Amino acid sequence: MIKIFFAFFALTLFNSFILVAAPLNDDHHPSLAIGAKAPDFNLPGVDGKKYNLASFASAKLLVVVFTCNHCPTAQAYENRIIELTKEYTKKNVAVIAIMPNDPKSIRLDELNYTDLGDSFQDMKERARTKGFNFPYLFDGATQATSIAYGPQATPHVFIFDQERILRFSGRIDDLEKPGGKPNHFDTRDALDQLLKGEQPTVATTKVFGCSIKWAEKSNWIDQAKINWSKEPVTIDTIGVYGIKNLIKNKSDKLRVINVWATWCGPCVSEFPDFVTINRMYRSRDFEWVTISADNFSKQPRVLKFLQKQQASGTNFLFNSEDIYQLIEAIDPRWQGAIPYTIIVEPGGKVLYAQQGVIDPSEIKKIVVESKAMGRFY
Repeated sequence: MIKIFFAFFALTLFNSFILVAAPLNDDHHPSLAIGAKAPDFNLPGVDGKKYNLASFASAKLLVVVFTCNHCPTAQAYENRIIELTKEYTKKNVAVIAIMPNDPKSIRLDELNYTDLGDSFQDMKERARTKGFNFPYLFDGATQATSIAYGPQATPHVFIFDQERILRFSGRIDDLEKPGGKPNHFDTRDALDQLLKGEQPTVATTKVFGCSIKWAEKSNWIDQAKINWSKEPVTIDTIGVYGIKNLIKNKSDKLRVINVWATWCGPCVSEFPDFVTINRMYRSRDFEWVTISADNFSKQPRVLKFLQKQQASGTNFLFNSEDIYQLIEAIDPRWQGAIPYTIIVEPGGKVLYAQQGVIDPSEIKKIVVESKAMGRFY
């Protein structure tokens, strides 16, 4: 029994990691070997065009970067890929990015550093927001191209010469988080040497980033749903003093507070969005708090609703029939209509206040771009 427990614990721990410092010899989907020909592909880009190797036939060198939206390391390198493209396009180097992940195989808790997933639509939004100056291609439907190339993490760079023979495979540089100066500029060094007609001094490196979300990992989502259904859902009461302390937020967590009621149609319709947001970010410095404005006598009804929604956050029921005290305690500027949502930084700074239904994409963006959270490790 003890051995079984530890085996299960080890497997769970392994599956919880999303970052890998990966060697380039994964037996499952091995990386393309140096000296191999570039496999062809036919993939849709976020610009509405289809791309294959022939699309870049005139380029002296071809850089293929496997990257994605959700990975914090991938996000940390986006600006550097943009700069790389800007600089080396002038030297007849083509840069393309391919998104290798199966969007259905990504758990919500793997999206805790992003506001966007890896769907084709989300790729379009990320490319637009960041101003990508390179084709961004979707391989999530079949992953055939990714299997052929064998990226080990995002980002992973493959550089091909004019005959489309692989000459470099590895990292962009050795600094994951932006803001500092790398010690090694592996991709740039390889490009510069190849442009001079030389072979890269370093042809392969390990890569650091999020593991590729292969389609066979989609059972993680089913298991997550089972786990969520088993989480306890409770409710407590709260008064004016407790609410004011919530707003002061002396914790070290970003706090999202939603005031709602079971009789409020818009409150009920948007509630699943908050459940999703909570599941995405709760492993970080994040707290979701609900405050029900239902009559105090309706506590069983409120709890039943919360349990049905699997709302395993921090749930309160206002303990007074004087609803105007609730309004003033939450936000004196609030006119009283529900739902009402505020986002409070540690220390009490209000980042967001919304009377009415939220836009989930806006909330996610505020969360990951707040000082308390952030997109990078």
